[in-house]
Amino acid sequence: MTAVFDSYAAYYDLLYRDKNYSAEANFVDELLAKHGVPDRGTLLELGCGTGKHAAELARKGYGIHGLDVSVSMVQAANDQKPSEFAQLLQFELGDVRTARIGRQFDAVISLFHVASYQVTNADLTAMFQTAAMHLKAGGVFLFDCWYGPGVLTDLPVTRVKRMSGATANVLRIAEPVMHPNENIVDVNYTVQVQQRGEDHVSEIHETHRMRYLFTPELEWILERAGLQMVESVDWLTGTPIGLKSWTATFVAVKLA
Repeated sequence: MTAVFDSYAAYYDLLYRDKNYSAEANFVDELLAKHGVPDRGTLLELGCGTGKHAAELARKGYGIHGLDVSVSMVQAANDQKPSEFAQLLQFELGDVRTARIGRQFDAVISLFHVASYQVTNADLTAMFQTAAMHLKAGGVFLFDCWYGPGVLTDLPVTRVKRMSGATANVLRIAEPVMHPNENIVDVNYTVQVQQRGEDHVSEIHETHRMRYLFTPELEWILERAGLQMVESVDWLTGTPIGLKSWTATFVAVKLA
C-alpha cells in the first residue's frame, strides 16, 4: 500500500476542519469502556493520520502510540501534539500490515476507514494480525470501514469540497470509479490549491483505492488472526448496521 495523502498532507487538516473529532473520540471511548478497556488504558492506533483522534483520546487519559505509513502525516502529528498531553502521545512511521513494536496494549483502534485501504484479503489479514499481535489477552480491537450494504444502497458520486484557510484556499474534487466484482472503489482526487495573495493555482492528483466490506468476510478474517467479533454498529449513531450504514464500526476481542 502506497502512502496515500502524502501529496496533500499539508492541506489534510484544512480539508477535514469540519470533522468533529471530539464527538468521534467520545463514541470510541464509550465503546471501549463497554467492552472492558480500563480508564486511562493504553491504545495502539493503526493509521493515526495527523493525530487528531489521538489528541482527543489523550484528553480522556489514554496513552496512545500511533502508527502511519505517511511520513508527512507522522510529522504533522508530532508537530501538533498538545503540550499538556504530549507525554501520553507517541507517533511513528509504520505500515499497519507489518509493524511490530514489541509492546501489547489494552486496545487497538483504527479509524477513518484505514481497514478499507486494505484492498486484498492478504492485506486485511495482515492488518488484523498486527492488531492481534499488539493486544493483551482479552484486549479489544475497534475499527471502522466502508460497509458494503450501505455503499451499494447509496452509490458513490462525485463530490466537491471547498475550504479556506489562513494561508490557502483549497478545492477538492473526488470522482469515484466502481469495480463491483472486486468490491473496490477508486476515488480519484483532484486538489487545487491557491496560496493567499497569489494568482497561481497548483494541482495535485491522487487515487485512493477503497474496499467496501461485509460482516461475514470480516468475521472470517478476524478469526484467522485470533480475534472474535463481538459487536457491529453504525458509526457515531451506535444503531444496528444496515442498508443505510455507509460506515460501520466493528469491535473484536483477542482470544486467549
